[in-house]
Amino acid sequence: MNYRLLIVDDEIHAIEGLKADLDPQKLGISELYTANNIRQAKEWFESERIDIMLCDIEMPQGSGLELLDWVREHSPDTATIFITSHADFKYAKQALQLGSLDYLLKPVLSEELESAIRKARSVIEQNSENNRNSKIHQLWQKHQLFLIERFWLDLINHSTPSSPAAVREQVERNHLPIAEGSAFYPILISVNRWNKELKRRDEKILEYAIKNSAEEMIVGSRASGICFSLDRGLLLVILMAERNTDWDEESLRLACQGFVESCHRYFYCHLSCYLGQSAEAHEVAGLVASLRERDRNNVAFFNRVFLMDDSGDSDLPARLPELDSLPSLLKTGTKEAVKQEVERYLEDLVRNLGMDAETLHRFGQDFMQALYSFLNAKGIQAHRLFGDEQSRSLSEASGRSVPHMLTWVHHALGKAMFQAEAAKENDTVVDTVKRYIAQNMDQDLSREFIAEQVFLNPDYLSRIFKKETGYSISDYVLLARINKAKELLLQTNIPISAIALSVGYSNFSHFAKMFKKYAGIGPTELRNQAHSGISQS
Repeated sequence: MNYRLLIVDDEIHAIEGLKADLDPQKLGISELYTANNIRQAKEWFESERIDIMLCDIEMPQGSGLELLDWVREHSPDTATIFITSHADFKYAKQALQLGSLDYLLKPVLSEELESAIRKARSVIEQNSENNRNSKIHQLWQKHQLFLIERFWLDLINHSTPSSPAAVREQVERNHLPIAEGSAFYPILISVNRWNKELKRRDEKILEYAIKNSAEEMIVGSRASGICFSLDRGLLLVILMAERNTDWDEESLRLACQGFVESCHRYFYCHLSCYLGQSAEAHEVAGLVASLRERDRNNVAFFNRVFLMDDSGDSDLPARLPELDSLPSLLKTGTKEAVKQEVERYLEDLVRNLGMDAETLHRFGQDFMQALYSFLNAKGIQAHRLFGDEQSRSLSEASGRSVPHMLTWVHHALGKAMFQAEAAKENDTVVDTVKRYIAQNMDQDLSREFIAEQVFLNPDYLSRIFKKETGYSISDYVLLARINKAKELLLQTNIPISAIALSVGYSNFSHFAKMFKKYAGIGPTELRNQAHSGISQS
């Protein structure tokens, strides 16, 4: 290894004397730099790698001890040797406390200097070897964790047969730290749903944070264990202990409950933990399959911890209660009335009869059968109505849980009843758009979104809308919001901020600015005038 050496001394002749005493080739020094003060020395450290520093202690612009303190922070691998004219024990003690390797008195004999530099080289080489060994150890640990995770995934996915012999073969082949007869305890973690819409990248980041939290809060120091991903939104913790370990299930349950509550609070999700039971390695795959089946059938209860011996809802009804009131409500009721009926029906199922994935799936089929019948009677083609990407996505997710089903029901009802109302009145497309705007002012009414509701190309809709009304869609939406706000300001006592929200403005100052621009008066002034007129009358 070639070394870079820096000499720091305010006396030029001292620097030249040291350079004359050094044999760079013999000592393996490839670069030799000099500095007359601390400022110059720092500049060398900022531009070059310095391996060894020979430094005077007393200098006019700052002491060598101050420089060493700075070097420890900015170049901790540099070995420092002090050279000074003062045989002061206080200096020597402070130099050694700061990490100086040696303390030489001027004039320095060339043999002493060479010995000190060789000592510095030895320390640098040892530190370098230690760093390499540490990195190798870290890589080995990381690789071993990967091998352990791969071992469990192969076992769970049946790439490795669930037999003691097959397990033993894999353990020996990969030199895994798993003793024969060890006890294992699997815990399944399922992210049921996120509290807000997430991009896949953000979802992965949060899943990684959840994994780290599980390692800290569930694995912790109670046993050796591992946490890894089984699937999207599905993690598995496997704790390991000695044979015949008496697992403290109450302690595990409390740890999992704390973990669930923390994830719900900090990671924007609803999740569930399913505790398994003590098993040998070859039994884990079957146990995990049982836990995954329990998770698949849990469509109603989240942010909870489930024990293996919890009584499940196994005696579910073979036949669902009839949705008798739904067809008539679809014909004569409002969207809200139908929503409330569906919510009441599902709540009754969960509370009184139990709910699993199969029951929820059958409900979804019955609901869509009633909705398709309603649409068919109105002459509306369901495949066109629900052919958009959002509808497909919500429909596919509806069987995952009761909340997912309700989201789909609300979406499907909204589209179906709106389209049925338009068909009943035989409106023109423009009339349909006007009514949709009037009924949904609190939503984000972009041109593209409105066009989707009437199954038209946005550019085509814009042309026919402006031709018939004289307004672009965006201008019409803006004026409709201002006019609705004026009506509410004059005829109700609803707070102005609530009125702003109801007509699609979440930012009050923006609402006030737009209202004044198009109404010629601010919303507060208009309300004050209205109240003043009422008082005078």
